[in-house]
Amino acid sequence: MITLSVVVPVRDGERFIADALASLRRNARHDFEFIVVDDGSVDATGAIAEDFLADLPGLAVLRNPTPVGLADARNTGLTAASGRFVTFMDGDDWLAPGYLPRLVEAIDGLGCDFVRADHVQVEGRKRVVHRAPLARRGAVLSPRDAILPAGVRTMVDYPYAWAGVYRRSLHDLLHFPGSLHTAEDRPWIWRLHREAATFAVVSLAGVFYRRQVAGSLTQVGDERQLHFFDAFDLVFKDLEEEFLPKAVRNFCALLAHHLEIADRFTPQLRARFEERGAQAVRALPTDVVVDAVSRMSVDREATLRALLPDLPPSPHVRLRRDRED
Repeated sequence: MITLSVVVPVRDGERFIADALASLRRNARHDFEFIVVDDGSVDATGAIAEDFLADLPGLAVLRNPTPVGLADARNTGLTAASGRFVTFMDGDDWLAPGYLPRLVEAIDGLGCDFVRADHVQVEGRKRVVHRAPLARRGAVLSPRDAILPAGVRTMVDYPYAWAGVYRRSLHDLLHFPGSLHTAEDRPWIWRLHREAATFAVVSLAGVFYRRQVAGSLTQVGDERQLHFFDAFDLVFKDLEEEFLPKAVRNFCALLAHHLEIADRFTPQLRARFEERGAQAVRALPTDVVVDAVSRMSVDREATLRALLPDLPPSPHVRLRRDRED
């Protein structure tokens, strides 16, 4: 019987896939399986992965003839998975030795639906531990209780699917919106926290996450970036009123971030992005938007108000001005 399935989607990852699979080999157990989904690579990714078939027990390599995107590549791996638990790893990242057994021990011991973990962010030679935004560790909690408060960073602001382990019995909650080619983790993490029964956070930091990798979607300014708005349409769909201020704040902060780095867009795409952004914000309750924007940094508030010149002033600003007068 398979205990853990590790799903590794990758496209044109020949630079790093060998490092990723070598780290899995240092985590292998007879009851673990590793499912590499080669998403239409045109480089040597598939061949390199297949070279590991003899050395990495439990490895399977699935190949999409044409790219379907990260979300559906993960879904392909999930469909093929047979473990009691499942986790993810991107093809340009790697794991610390012994990390996966400790992760399985954590979810098995706690008996919850899913467990989230910390990770190590890598930029060149720099290594920085990023902690999941929940101070209470090793305790079984309600996922819904970890969505709020709106004004601070919470677990829905930590959407990395690879920073955790999940019971495969969650089924549909683990599948990603296949229509999205970016920001697919956002509606995924919101749905998981709204609908799963139990979770925990543990102090493990065994995933090494490479940032600023050339060719990754965070570095590419093409039309796929417009899927950011489609992702948040799914977040807002049927959202309970109690969570709306958090989702609006989450969306507005990320929108401001995208606008701050909009130089990666062509002028035409930037205009489309700004138009979609303005439409999306205007569809939200004005008072909730004003409150969210007024609590951001001065620079981010200015960025959003430049996009939305008709946005009413913040009541906090009026209060400060009244006191000054």
